[in-house]
Amino acid sequence: MRTILHGFNVFCMAALLALASAPAFAQNTLPAALSAKINKIATDALAKSGVPSASIAVVRDGKIVYVHAYGDARLDPKTPATPAMRYSIGSISKEFTAAAILMLQQQGKLNIDDKIAKFFPELTDADHVTIRQILSHTSGYQDYWPQDYLMPMMKLPTTPAHIMDTWAKKPLDFAPGSEWQYSNTGYVIAGSIVQKVTGQTPFEFLQQHVFPKLGITDAYDTNLAALPATDARGYSRNALGPLRSSEKEGVDWMFGAGELAMTASDLAKWDIAMIDQTLLQPASWHAMETDVLLNDGLASGYGLGVFVGRLDGHRMISHDGEVMGFTAGNYIFPDARTAVVVLTNQDAVGTFGVIGKGIAKALFEVHDPAATRALAQAKAIFANLQRGKIDRNLFTADANSYFDATAMHDYQTSLAPLGKPTSFTIRAARKRGGMQMRGYSLTFPKAKLDITTYALPDGKLEQYIVSSAD
Repeated sequence: MRTILHGFNVFCMAALLALASAPAFAQNTLPAALSAKINKIATDALAKSGVPSASIAVVRDGKIVYVHAYGDARLDPKTPATPAMRYSIGSISKEFTAAAILMLQQQGKLNIDDKIAKFFPELTDADHVTIRQILSHTSGYQDYWPQDYLMPMMKLPTTPAHIMDTWAKKPLDFAPGSEWQYSNTGYVIAGSIVQKVTGQTPFEFLQQHVFPKLGITDAYDTNLAALPATDARGYSRNALGPLRSSEKEGVDWMFGAGELAMTASDLAKWDIAMIDQTLLQPASWHAMETDVLLNDGLASGYGLGVFVGRLDGHRMISHDGEVMGFTAGNYIFPDARTAVVVLTNQDAVGTFGVIGKGIAKALFEVHDPAATRALAQAKAIFANLQRGKIDRNLFTADANSYFDATAMHDYQTSLAPLGKPTSFTIRAARKRGGMQMRGYSLTFPKAKLDITTYALPDGKLEQYIVSSAD
């Protein structure tokens, strides 16, 4: 329901040992080296954070190619996580609520630019706020759950009407469309619109109109009850204390805003629909994935139920999710036909993002056919610069002018004392100015460096610049 703002950094050797013994998923079709890299990203992140488990699915070329679960889904009794177990996906559910609204628009039953007054005229400024604005968090309705813990009132059952009466009848936090501010309240309103138009709860609507078309057969409605013992259990920490079983939110606090639980592979099926532009009409997908502009013309960074942005130059449609005991991340790269799903069973921690974005970067490194060759070249150039040498045949005239006597002196005297880097990895790759840019990260015992290179189509380097990353 909330977005993740912070995380813990606690090393847990017991978790690492459990991860090391986790079996691979039989349908893994990735190259062995890439699978090993993904395993390392996941196991390292879980070990450092102490998060009990993660369930991961990877889509490549529009197909699920990797599904794997790590760690323990339940601690008492100790139960290893498996890919078949469901996890709460929290606010990633908003992607599905937005899709339900867009399906109703396709059916002619509403329009996303309809005013809320058409459905709930008693809400504050309902004749000025649109469905598009509640779906894009630009409505001004105050969020009822920004906290990263469970307040006493939320342990008790509620109703969508009570949430709207309490939070959507307050004065707006800002004029509709003038700002972006995350609001679960808007999605309770959206879910209530679905129910008013169809007579079905959002989950019931999805069960009839969405999940069957995606091949999802066992999605679960945690709005009504906690996941059963055959699925993952949610955990919380107090500061750096031990993991403790999380309390469950009361009925209807997650209505329309964060009620779904499913497996990582089932969520990946939704991502494939987005990549292939199936299920919804192309115009609906376009509306969902388009950055909603504020009244002043500035981008909000959010579409309809999804964040809109980029990762290392790749267009990224994403959302994270958090409910008590669970955090999750869903990262879709439609143009690259790639997606990464990460579900974890601890709240108030950002480990899912470390894993998800780390895997995405690894996938894009492999898709760069010249990456291995470029990395070897970058390492060799760095070693030469530490010795005060340079192979000028590798560089353009501009770059050679940059490496004048002063620059060569500064590079050698500042870099030589660092010795050999303990790691040297690609961190970014994108096109710019008709050239291929690559960024590298280097670590040393007492320093971290970045290198940025630009290569022309003929391979000559127009830039090779080293800078501090600290």
